[in-house]
Amino acid sequence: MFLMTRLSSLKNAKTRSDLARLLDIKPSSLTYLLFHLKVENLYESFEIKKASGGNRVINAPDIRLKEIQSKLSYCLLDCLDEINEKFHSHKQLSHGFERDRSIITNAARHLNKKNVANIDLQDFFGSFNFGRVRGYFIKNENFALDPVIATTIAQIACYQNALPQGSPCSPVISNLITHSLDIRLAYLAKRYNSAYSRYADDITFSTREREFPAKLFTVEDGKLAIGSKIVREIERAGFTVNPLKTRTNFKNSRQDVTGLVVNNKVSIKSEYWRKVRSMCHKLFETGNFYTEDGANKVNGNIPKLEGMLSFIDSIDKYNNFRPKAQFKPTYVPIKYGANSEPLLNVREKTYSKFLFFKNFHINETPTILCEGKTDNIYLSCAIKRLVDSYPELAQKSNPKKDIELKVKFFNNSKKTRYLMNLYGGTSYLKLFIEQYLKNKGRYTYSGSNTPVIIILDNDDGPKEIVSMLKEKKFSNCPDVPDTIRSSNYIHIFDNLYIIFIPKIDKKNTELEDFFDHKTLSITIGGKSFNRNNETDSKTEYGKHVFSQKIVMERRNTISFDNFKPILDTIVTIIEKHAAPKAAT
Repeated sequence: MFLMTRLSSLKNAKTRSDLARLLDIKPSSLTYLLFHLKVENLYESFEIKKASGGNRVINAPDIRLKEIQSKLSYCLLDCLDEINEKFHSHKQLSHGFERDRSIITNAARHLNKKNVANIDLQDFFGSFNFGRVRGYFIKNENFALDPVIATTIAQIACYQNALPQGSPCSPVISNLITHSLDIRLAYLAKRYNSAYSRYADDITFSTREREFPAKLFTVEDGKLAIGSKIVREIERAGFTVNPLKTRTNFKNSRQDVTGLVVNNKVSIKSEYWRKVRSMCHKLFETGNFYTEDGANKVNGNIPKLEGMLSFIDSIDKYNNFRPKAQFKPTYVPIKYGANSEPLLNVREKTYSKFLFFKNFHINETPTILCEGKTDNIYLSCAIKRLVDSYPELAQKSNPKKDIELKVKFFNNSKKTRYLMNLYGGTSYLKLFIEQYLKNKGRYTYSGSNTPVIIILDNDDGPKEIVSMLKEKKFSNCPDVPDTIRSSNYIHIFDNLYIIFIPKIDKKNTELEDFFDHKTLSITIGGKSFNRNNETDSKTEYGKHVFSQKIVMERRNTISFDNFKPILDTIVTIIEKHAAPKAAT
C-alpha cells in the first residue's frame, strides 16, 4: 500500500507545502530555494567527451537542489511502479534509469535476431521544456496534478527551459513523458513481428525476418531508411531523429544495442575487454596505468577501472542466470570453504586479481577482516566512540567533529564469495590465509607497507585455522594451540596478521562478550537478545538486530571500554609493521 499512498498523496496535494512534506522537505526550505536562491543560480556546467566524438554538456545541480531532485525522483519512481502494476505494465519497453532495468536488459530484448535497427533521438533531454513538463503532470490521466504542484515540479526539474543532463530527476520525468511513444512504437513493432525497446534517447527495433517489414524500415544502398509510420509517431511525440546515428546490423555482422553485442548472447565488445585487460596488466606490473584523453595519455583512475571490471562482471553474471542459458552451477551459493578459483573464466580471474590487488596488496590504510558483518559494526563503533584514546585508528575530520576511520573494514558480499573465496566465516578465512602468499606473488609491483589484520573469535569456530597454524605451514607461527590462541597477535607473513580476541576468565569468547551486561540485556519491543543463529522471533532478536538497533543506534551511550585490549593490539600491529626492519 506504500506505493498507492505516494501516488494518491501526490494527486491530493494542493499547495507547495503539501509537496514539500510529501518529499520530506521543510516547506520553508523549498520556498527559500525556489524564490530566494533561485534554481537558475544553482547549477555548474561543464563538458565531458562523448565516446562517439564531440562533447556533452552536463549541468550539475548544487548539493541542496540535488537532494530535493533526488527525493522527487524517488517519489516519481514509486508512482511509476504503481502505474505499471495497475496496468500490468510495459516495463520491458523502457530500460534506461528505471528500477531493475539496465543496458543489459535492453540489449537482451534483441538477442538472436536477423536484423537490428537503432534510432537515436536528437537533443533528447532538451526536448522537454518547462511547459511540456508542467503540462504532462496536469493533463496525464495517471497524475492529473493540481497546477500549483505541476508548476513546482517543473521548477525543481528544469534549467534553462529544459530537463538538464546531470539532474537526478531528469531521467524519470523523461521516461514518464515518453511512455506514450513507447506504447505506440511497441504496438507498431508487434504488428509487424518485431521487438521494440528504448534506453533514454536510443531506440531499437529487431526482427527474426530476413528483412525488416517495409512499413518499419527499408535499406537502400546500405543505408537505413525509417518507415513513415515510425517517423510520424516520433515527431508526434515532439522528437526528431538524429540521422547520423541511425543504423542497421545484420546477423552476419556484429550487432550491438546500447554498446553491447547481441548476436548470440549479451556480451561486451572485444576491443573494450582488451583495453581493460591491458590496463589491469600494467597496474599489476607497475602500480599505475594510463588512459587516453584525446591525443594525450593520462594517469588511470583505479575506482574507474574497478567500475569497468564490475560492469563486465555484471554481464557475465546476467548470462549465467539467463533462464534459457545453460545454467552454470558455480553460481549456486558456494558452501563455506569451497574454492571457486578453478571455476572462474578469464574475465572473472582478472577481476578477482584486481580486487585482491586493490584491497590487500596496495591497501593504503590498515585493513581488517572479521568473521561477519556484525563484527565490523561492533569494532567500527568502538573505535569511533573511543576516538580520543585511539588517534591511530580514527580522527575527527571537520568542524562538526564527524569521525573518519583510519582503518578499513573489508565488507564481504556474494561477489567477494564467488570471485575471492571471501564471505566471512572461518572456513573462508582459512582458505584466504592458505592462498595469501600465492596471491601476493602474482604481481610484479611490490605493493604497500600496510597490514591486513584478521580478527577471530576465541571459541570453537576457528579451530581449523588453529590446526593449520599448528602444522607450521608458516614459519612465524607457534606450534601449540594454546600458545596460538593466547598470543597477543600472530604475524603470519608479509603484511598478514591474526588476532584471536582475548579469553574472558579462561572461557571461550566472541565479540558480543565484550559488551557489558547492561547492553546485552536491552530489550526491544519486549524481545531479548539471543546471539545464537536460531532465535524465537516472538520473544527474541538476533545479532543483526543487535548490531543495528543497539550498537549502531546507541553507540554514543553504550560502553565500549571492554574493547580496548583488542584496539590496543590493532595499534601495536600497525606500529610494529610500519617500523623500519632491522638490517640483516
